[in-house]
Amino acid sequence: MKYVLSIDQGTTSSRVIIYNSQFEKVGVGQKTFQQYFPQPGHVEHDAEEIWQSVLTSLQEAITNVKDPDFSVKKIAAIGITNQRETFVLWDKKTSQPLGKAIVWQDRRSSDFCHKLKKTKAGKKIESLTGLVLDPYFSGSKLSLALKQIPHKQDIAFGNIDTFLLWKLTAGTVHATDVSNASRTLLMNLKSLSWDPFILKTLKIPSHILPEIKDSDAEFGKTKNLKIIPDGIPIHGILGDQQAALFGQSCFDAGDSKITYGTGAFMLTNVGPKITRSKGALSTVAWKQGGKCLYALETSVFIAGAAVQWLRDGLKIFDHSSKIEGLANEVKSSEGVFFIPALSGLGSPYWVPEARGVIGGLTRGSSQAHVARACLEGIAHSVADTFENLSQKKKSSVIRVDGGASQNNLLMTYQASLLQKTLERPKDVETTARGAAMMAALGAKLVTLTDLKKQKDTAVKYSPSLKAKDAQKAKALWTQRVKALILMSKV
Repeated sequence: MKYVLSIDQGTTSSRVIIYNSQFEKVGVGQKTFQQYFPQPGHVEHDAEEIWQSVLTSLQEAITNVKDPDFSVKKIAAIGITNQRETFVLWDKKTSQPLGKAIVWQDRRSSDFCHKLKKTKAGKKIESLTGLVLDPYFSGSKLSLALKQIPHKQDIAFGNIDTFLLWKLTAGTVHATDVSNASRTLLMNLKSLSWDPFILKTLKIPSHILPEIKDSDAEFGKTKNLKIIPDGIPIHGILGDQQAALFGQSCFDAGDSKITYGTGAFMLTNVGPKITRSKGALSTVAWKQGGKCLYALETSVFIAGAAVQWLRDGLKIFDHSSKIEGLANEVKSSEGVFFIPALSGLGSPYWVPEARGVIGGLTRGSSQAHVARACLEGIAHSVADTFENLSQKKKSSVIRVDGGASQNNLLMTYQASLLQKTLERPKDVETTARGAAMMAALGAKLVTLTDLKKQKDTAVKYSPSLKAKDAQKAKALWTQRVKALILMSKV
């Protein structure tokens, strides 16, 4: 029996999962790491701390394996999935980061993007990349960061996948996959290569950028790790949301999934042709077997992070899982609403200046009302973005995953707002699973036909509201968001 190791490097923790040939988990390790907020709107990570969290998780996963047939020598391939848009600059000679990693939630380039967005060059960049000029993507923040570095000859740039690949191969490979490259604001969506016009406009030297490869390519082999043998091929890399789409078996055009993590992200597979829709992003799904598939994506920056804020900031409960019980103490939010724009508004508005709002409070409002409003706010934020995808492909069923997909109240309300059936798989950690599946494909351990047979569904959620009631709730939400946008521009 052969095994596949998946590294799932997220926004708040790193996780390593070892899968057997049936893609069943046999060993799991996880380690959280610190979040840095040096000033309002700035969010950073320590890249070396991330790397150490991966090594700790790797050792823990190996130690936790219960399968008597397992040994590290039987690991046939490694897959990597990662928080997208977060990037690192490091010295190629020493492999040491040149400062903190700048996180996708970071808004430091808001003014830069706002000014460039009004120019012909800015509009051309949006057209070439399928993205919008927003601090969410690393290109604008990279442009600002490079101004602080006088000598750029030995600098390497990379999203977290690239940095981990560099570390796993002892500094011998500087590469990324096409799904991660498509999230930098630097890649031409049609040619799947770094775009010279964009690099010139943003003043980014091409020599600092990684090589772009297919998602199932052999990126390199492990070297000098001690925990696992040298020579294990790294065969699959995907950005986390593309990995979730793949892990949910959304292989065909029209298949959609929503992942509820720190943020909430909805992707629809649109097939081999670039599709554009106002308010949505056009992006690469993956390139596998030499064939590139595209996706439409909408992004809600804050989802599970809103629950974490209620836990850590307001201290309403001591564990995120307790929000559902607290919210169920009341039958409705009784007019209380929570717009979770704690890192600005993403799809379909793209207003980085917006900030979160809790409103509709009375003296009768309680923690339970705020908790329920938080869950409803997450569902409304996702429903807002859905309209931009449903114009292109309509499906009666949407796959869901991620930690918050286990919140039954949230999922039922989400099904009601969308007027769709939601399906949640047994294994909600589909990002790690997707990376493992891609790695197994690249290593020729399985075929796509094999993977299509492994789709599973554990729970289905159906709408509990009538269509007209859902529409009323959505209309009221839209009014509130528009009011927030007006306040943001004052």
